[in-house]
Amino acid sequence: MNSQHDPLRHLRYLRQSLSQDNEAIGFFISAGCPLSVPMPDDEWPLIPDVKNLTIAINGLLDGNDEYTRLLSELKLAGKDSENIEDILSFLRSMLAVAKGGEVRGLSEANLTELEKTICSEIVKKLDVELPDDETPYHRLCNWVRSIDRKIAIELFTTNYDLLLEQALEDLEIPYFDGFVGSRKSFFDLRAVEDNLIPTHWSRLWKIHGSINWHQDTRGIEHTVCRSSSPHAGDSHLIYPSHLKYEESRKMPYLALIDQLNRFIRRKSSFLVLNGYSFNDGHLNDSIANALKANPTAMVLALQFGTYEKSTEEGGGERYANANRLAKRLHNLNVWTDDKAIIGTSLGSWGSAQPAEDEDIRLQEFIYQVPDESTVDKTVNSIQLGDFSEFTSFLKTFIGMEVRGQVE
Repeated sequence: MNSQHDPLRHLRYLRQSLSQDNEAIGFFISAGCPLSVPMPDDEWPLIPDVKNLTIAINGLLDGNDEYTRLLSELKLAGKDSENIEDILSFLRSMLAVAKGGEVRGLSEANLTELEKTICSEIVKKLDVELPDDETPYHRLCNWVRSIDRKIAIELFTTNYDLLLEQALEDLEIPYFDGFVGSRKSFFDLRAVEDNLIPTHWSRLWKIHGSINWHQDTRGIEHTVCRSSSPHAGDSHLIYPSHLKYEESRKMPYLALIDQLNRFIRRKSSFLVLNGYSFNDGHLNDSIANALKANPTAMVLALQFGTYEKSTEEGGGERYANANRLAKRLHNLNVWTDDKAIIGTSLGSWGSAQPAEDEDIRLQEFIYQVPDESTVDKTVNSIQLGDFSEFTSFLKTFIGMEVRGQVE
């Protein structure tokens, strides 16, 4: 028996959850979000997703003997050669044990130069600006500044680009990203962990690093710094993962993972994920463990596309890792266009209950699409997994009172 979820009821719940000014509300922006920025056909996407970014880097470094050797060893180790983060993690794990020698035919100098080259090419691809001030990023940030809140909004992102920073600054929204200082900003762990920041400042946590982070070396000391823009030749801190390499490099990553964990563990916290495919096992574990520890928390994963892949795409679940977790955790809900896992129960978007006057604008986000299994029949579709659609939802309800009513 196929259970169903009432789309209007759950859109009301989302609207109400986002209207609170005295609860912890956060947004998790991941790799799929830049794809929603409108661009001319010959310039789209503004920033490629991880797979296409990796394909581009692999193409740029085609013919580099050391890189070819690295990819060969990566495949032998059973890693994904179409995921630049897997490539960087593998490279850095080799670098950690290559001191004064070589690993798998690659010397420490080879690996150090490869890391610098890969990160430099990533920076070139990601050092872009939003095309105007009407993008989904601006809509999100405009919502953030729309209500004075007792608890600051927290923005988490796994993206290395500077798009969120641009949108926040375009709209003159004060924010704190863990760094302090103006000439060569440094990471202030105490301010992050002790929350020593004004309440009206939003928080921006870049979990996988940033193209404007770099390592500053003085003698034997290494410091993680943030500049206003990427600097050519810097040791860029992109994806400073949980692997055990230089302590100064991993510290921001672990501190910001801990910040995500602390956020979810706060009483009645509400975190909306957008553009995240649940392919990062370390992040998945952190989210799941925090949810298990705090039954009052809620994480809503808004996923792009349908629950299952089309026949042309190979079939099967589109977000198997997310679905597996959501079927075990009552406080992790997954919404796709055609189905949702809510309270561990999988169901399609069914018929909506009778609408009240205040629901008219909510109904604009319930679409009627053809039912592939029945001719001349339509079914309900919720498409908030598209970051542009979700931020349009936010824009529609700017000005909500704390009770959840529309002014």
